[in-house]
Amino acid sequence: MTYKRHEELGLTDNQLLEMYETMLLARRFDERLWILNRAGRIPFVVSCQGQEAAQVGAAFALDRNNDYILPYYRDIGVVLTFGMTVKELMLQAFAKGEDPNSGGRQMPGHFGQKKNRIVTGSSPVTTQVPHAVGIALAAKMKKKSFVTFVSFGEGSSNQGDFHEGANFAGVHKLPVIFFCENNGYAISVPTSLQLACEKVSDRAIGYGMPGMTIDGNDPLAVFAAVKQAVQRAKRGDGPTLIEVMTQRLTPHSSDDDDRQYRSESELKDMRKIDGIKTFSNYLKQVNILTEDLEQKLEKKITTMIDEATEYAENAPFAEPESALNYVYGE
Repeated sequence: MTYKRHEELGLTDNQLLEMYETMLLARRFDERLWILNRAGRIPFVVSCQGQEAAQVGAAFALDRNNDYILPYYRDIGVVLTFGMTVKELMLQAFAKGEDPNSGGRQMPGHFGQKKNRIVTGSSPVTTQVPHAVGIALAAKMKKKSFVTFVSFGEGSSNQGDFHEGANFAGVHKLPVIFFCENNGYAISVPTSLQLACEKVSDRAIGYGMPGMTIDGNDPLAVFAAVKQAVQRAKRGDGPTLIEVMTQRLTPHSSDDDDRQYRSESELKDMRKIDGIKTFSNYLKQVNILTEDLEQKLEKKITTMIDEATEYAENAPFAEPESALNYVYGE
């Protein structure tokens, strides 16, 4: 009899299929962005490839009707889970006026959508951390039962914003989850040149919160860790720092050449443990996913992305005069 880990976590077969479809959608969407960029049709890509398992596993452990998320620029899997559509993300990539994130004004990866409680970020990294702590403080002051989830790369864990936010959250026992997606590189700087400690999670004790390091290629392990952090936050026990070990399968962005600082053999090893492949294998072992169903999902996703691409490319840009909106009080 095949051991079904997901049943112990309270996840149904249908929920696992939804997780896998979201991971696959994030991957195929990201791959399309690179094609569009290399064809000169969109200006910039900052990629999620390799980190989808961690992102979707975490987002599924949250309350999508109540919790607030403050994602970092790679978190396509997180925002798709929370209700942002491929069409909306494609409008952002093409910088069109209908882009719900910023009306075509921000670079891709600056997610923001009020109706889905996705709080907008800005280009300086880590600024989302104190914002998340502030929202968690509001939850505590107003006695609201929600958590804030804030994600960032391991490079961001070296910024003052992270340390100040974590310290404040720890002192006041705020319902916030600090989610570090450690892909091994802050652009081109390896973790060994960023941290004096072994793990980002080692820093948690200094702020009076538990810290854990999880395999980011295993969405079920990430789901379990985030679920535990949610329960802790809602009990009033305060924040948690979760570090997920993952990998970036692409250059830092479409303007980066990662061949300058890492080898092809390193990337080859990363692809062997790609969370999409390993999760697909698990779903097939427990008879949730078949080759036929996988092909149907691929076809469905391709159609969605094709339609989103065509719509976004033909959508109008914002009116030039709208650049003056929201600058002065009206």
